[in-house]
Amino acid sequence: MAFGFIKRLFARDEGRDALSPLYRAVIAEARTPDWYQKGKVADTMDGRFEMVAAVTALAILRLDAEGEPGRVPAVMLTEIFVDDMDGQLRQEGIGDIVVGKHIGKMMASLGGRMDAYRAGLDGGDFEAALIRNLYRTQDPGKTALAFTAGRLRDLWARLCATPLDALLAGTITDAKK
Repeated sequence: MAFGFIKRLFARDEGRDALSPLYRAVIAEARTPDWYQKGKVADTMDGRFEMVAAVTALAILRLDAEGEPGRVPAVMLTEIFVDDMDGQLRQEGIGDIVVGKHIGKMMASLGGRMDAYRAGLDGGDFEAALIRNLYRTQDPGKTALAFTAGRLRDLWARLCATPLDALLAGTITDAKK
């Protein structure tokens, strides 16, 4: 009985480790300077969190679109995101008592962003969702908003064009191919 539990626990860790390349690709995308320079996303802890959450949300939505084959990877990618954010908070000196509350808020915000971005990408007002979430209700201006919305739509198209096995390996199809 105990052996089975330990085996499942380690198997889950191996699955999460297998998603590390995808999470590294998400982080690399979210750290691209153009988001902050041309897109005017705040280059602050909150702004960087919002950018990572936006790219993570799109990656999870893409995995969800796979149906059953994408469900476990989507959950694991979410768990990797939570672990990363937990580590970031602790690195900033936030103590154990408060970290859980912050993580709860981050999870709720990630879920909210997924819903808002899904609706926006499905024909809703994507730009309004970005202003409300990524920009925290501060309109960055027409040019910056158009840049960010266009670039996130392009990322979404690239994610959708990437076969699941390549995506899980951290490769995102180039839109120009």
